[in-house]
Amino acid sequence: MNILLVEDDSVLADGLRHTLRQSGYDVTSAATATYAEGMLLAKNFDLIVLDLGLPDMDGQKLLRNLRTRQVTVPVLVLTARDALDDRIEALKKGADDYMAKPFDLAELETRIHALIRRSYGNFSKDIVCGRLTLDTLEHRVLADGEPLILFAREYGILECLMLQIGRVVSKEKIAQRLATGDDELGDNAIEVNIHRLRKRIKPYGARIRTLRGLGYLLEQHSGEA
Repeated sequence: MNILLVEDDSVLADGLRHTLRQSGYDVTSAATATYAEGMLLAKNFDLIVLDLGLPDMDGQKLLRNLRTRQVTVPVLVLTARDALDDRIEALKKGADDYMAKPFDLAELETRIHALIRRSYGNFSKDIVCGRLTLDTLEHRVLADGEPLILFAREYGILECLMLQIGRVVSKEKIAQRLATGDDELGDNAIEVNIHRLRKRIKPYGARIRTLRGLGYLLEQHSGEA
């Protein structure tokens, strides 16, 4: 799960990034609205955590700009502004949730998960394909109820495919989801990891199909084909 954290307080941003990464999220930080907008053009995110007091642009304006451009990624406003008028204005401009600082970390993580779950429609705590289960709270994949040992990139690709189960996921979307900073995942690396994943999940009634020119499709299967 990819989160864009838009926060100019470096100490708070570092703390949040560390905590959320420990919980299994991939967190990209942006200290300005301008950098945040650039990151949104370069990469797909599952959630934006947005401070309103940014140095180059008010967060309310950034939020309005995103919704005007029909950027539909969920936005959780996390700000020191706790006045009712600020809450109402942010929600009117398209915020999906609003938390005032200081805040409880456990509550923040719960709200983050709830927003991501809502954005995927029927997305629930567990997603099942064959005898594989994606535990979205613990950020792990179970095979016949036991943890399936995966490398980080393998897990990221499988999570991406399971979240979109039954739908085609493009190679570009996988690359964007797994990109970290300047480290981009090339076509060959994706193909190598897909090849490994196929072998790992085949015994558990799940397979990854390649649709030439389109991407990859995860589906349940009962045979060897």
